[in-house]
Formats: sequence, structure tokens, C-alpha cells
Amino acid sequence: MKAVRLHQFGGPEVLSYEDAPVASPHSGQVLINTIAAGVNPIDWKTRDGGGASGFLGDFPVILGWECSGRIAVISSHQGRSQEKNTQGADREWQVGDLVFGLLNFPEAGNCYAEKVIADTNHIARIPDGLDPLLMSGLPLVGLTAWQALFEAANLQSGQKVLVLAAAGGVGHIAVQLAKWAGAWVAGSASSYNQEQLIQLGCDQAIDYRQQQLDEVLSDIDVIIDAVGGETAIAALDCLADDGITVTLPSVSAAQVVDAATKKNRKAVPMRVSPNAAQLETLAQLMADGELKLNLDRVFPLNQVADAHLRSQNGRPQGKIILKIAD
Repeated sequence: MKAVRLHQFGGPEVLSYEDAPVASPHSGQVLINTIAAGVNPIDWKTRDGGGASGFLGDFPVILGWECSGRIAVISSHQGRSQEKNTQGADREWQVGDLVFGLLNFPEAGNCYAEKVIADTNHIARIPDGLDPLLMSGLPLVGLTAWQALFEAANLQSGQKVLVLAAAGGVGHIAVQLAKWAGAWVAGSASSYNQEQLIQLGCDQAIDYRQQQLDEVLSDIDVIIDAVGGETAIAALDCLADDGITVTLPSVSAAQVVDAATKKNRKAVPMRVSPNAAQLETLAQLMADGELKLNLDRVFPLNQVADAHLRSQNGRPQGKIILKIAD
């Protein structure tokens, strides 16, 4: 198969489009013919030697943690496998099923490839009518937003939510999920993205360059921090006494948590985990029109370096996708 592999860490030039061996699925796994893979900041941070680089193992390695595709091989002799997901529902897999997922994160997901092995508890079916190209970009941002809101923060209907970087990948999903859950939502973004915040459903859109958050907001129950650093620390002053900040950027997580402790506020770090049952819920919300994923650009797999540069320096307005097959 063709894949994009790393033989060392570095800039976009170390992304090598080349032939690679195809693995066979073990028990509880399937082989997927990949249609598309999502590109995320964690990808180029890892390529540079940061991010999740410590989890990848020996070179050569294949980047990418989210994808969509069709099941080509199942580890069962009968051509199908059955398991129970975390909500107790039966899943019966068949060759040809159209699926999407977040694979193995933070260990190697291997999604920048024409074929990929997936644990069956890391994937979900794509409902009829949804574009698998677009769905390849949902797992990481969708699961991050879901787990931040409903697991880490235990969001309840009627609470007040502030999303930092609300027009970004995780942010624009978090806004929609919080509104779906019955929350009042404020979002911060640049002046360029203010109209998008209103379209997403924000009850209050804030231009962080023109307004101090603590001057326009107070008694916030939940802050979803996709920015980190001084921006997240300043936003702590908006929290209610029993409020919580869920901080996502790992590089500044300790700094934000320490600042919250000094301010007598609560902040917790969070790292996303694969979860098939949550993917099923997110997919159904997409199918029902309750959730939309913004698409920025689509690149062919052999132009992955351009996709990384777009993610790293191009200020994308939505998800960047690598198209691998039709």
C-alpha cells in the first residue's frame, strides 16, 4: 500500500509518501480501506518531535489518528464479528461497512495510509447520507469536545459555558454540543470569526482582541479551553465559585491548573480517548442536522506536506482532510 511515513522527526520535508507493508488484523480488529484521514495540530506537533511522539514506538511510523473507510477484512472466520459497546448495544460488523474512528490515540493510529488496522471498539458506522470524506475529520474534535463537556465538566442543562477559540476545530463542535445540551454559550474568537460564532449558536460572541473576558462575563459554570497559556489563565476570573475549566493544550496544562489553584478556582487537564459509543452519538447528531463540521481544505495523500503547512501556518477555517480514495 501507499502510506506517508516518518523515518525521523522534523519539518514537513520528513513526510515520505512511499510503499509500506499491509498488516493483518488480530482478534477484535478489522482492516479498513481508507477513504480519508483528518489532519490535526497534534499531527504536525508530533512530526516535529513533540505532541504524541513519545507514544509512537520505533521508526518508521505512520501519523494520523482519525479516518473513514470501508471494512475490508475482519478477524473472524465468518466474515463478521459481534461485540458489545460501552452502552450495551450489539454491533455486528460486515465487510463493506462504511466506518469512521479515532484509532489508538495517543499511540500510533497509522491513518495516513491506504489501509489501516482498527480495533472494533474505536470505530462506528457512518449513517446513510453522510459524506465519509467529511466524517473522517469528526472523531478527534468531536470526541474531545464531548468528553470535555460531558465527562470532565459534567455539563448540565441551563449552565453557562465559555468556549475559548470557539471558531476552531474543537471549539466549533463544543459550542454546538453545549447548545444541544441546553446550555447558555459564549464564545471567544477574532473579529474575523464573529459572524461564524453567531451562526454556530453562541448566545454571546466575544472578540478577544477588543474585549476583556472578565469585563463582559461572570459566573461561568464551564470553560472549555482550547487555547491555553495566559488566555486561559485570564479567563479563570470569569468562573463561578464552583465552576470548572477543562484545559486541552497539554503544553500549558500544568500552568493553567496551578494558576487556578492560586485563584481558588478549579481547572483540570484532559486528553481525548477513543470511544465508539460516543462516535455513534456524534454521527447521529450529524445525521439529524444537530451538528455540523466545518471543512477547510482537502488535499490528496501525496500532498500531505502542504496539508501540514496549512494546519500549522494557514489559520484554517475548519478541518483539513487528506483524500486517500473515492
